[in-house]
Amino acid sequence: MILYHGATVRVEHPLCDFGRPDLDFGRGFYLTNLKEQAEEWAARQADSRKEPGVLNVYEFDRESAIKEYRYLLFPAYDRDWLHFIVDSRNGLKPWADFDIIEGGIANDRVVDTVNLYSLGLMDEETALSRLSKTLSPRTARPPPKSTRRTCSPLSTAFKSFPPKTITKLL
Repeated sequence: MILYHGATVRVEHPLCDFGRPDLDFGRGFYLTNLKEQAEEWAARQADSRKEPGVLNVYEFDRESAIKEYRYLLFPAYDRDWLHFIVDSRNGLKPWADFDIIEGGIANDRVVDTVNLYSLGLMDEETALSRLSKTLSPRTARPPPKSTRRTCSPLSTAFKSFPPKTITKLL
C-alpha cells in the first residue's frame, strides 16, 4: 500500500516521539493513503512556515506489519473508533499499547460530530448515525515505543521513496 506524509522536510523513516499526545491516534507519525490530502497538508505547512512543502511517499507492507507489530485497525467510523478518538483527546492514551494504528481520521467532515459527542451535546446513536454516512479516509501511524526520534524497528514495514516538492496549495 502506498502512503503519504505532507511536511516541509524529507522524512526517510517514520518519527515516533513527535506531536501532541492528545491527537486522535496519539503522538506519532501520521500518514494517509490520500495523496491529495498529504499534498494539501504539506502546502499548508509550507505557507505558514515560508518553506517549500514536501510530499513524502512510502510503501507500507500491511500484512508484515500485522504479523510483526501490535497493530490496531478501525475499518469504519464506528463505536470503537469514536470512543478511541474521544479517549485520546481526553488524555487517556488508548494508543499506548499499539505500534501501528489504522483508521479514519477526524477531518473536517467528522470533527464537528466528534466534538459535539465529546462535549455531551450529542448522544452516541446520533453521532454514530452521522459518522456512518461519512467516507472513511485512513491514516496509519506508529506511536512512540521509546524516546528515540526514529522508529528503527518499524522501518521494515515502511519503504521510503524520493519526496516531491509541493509549492502551492492545490
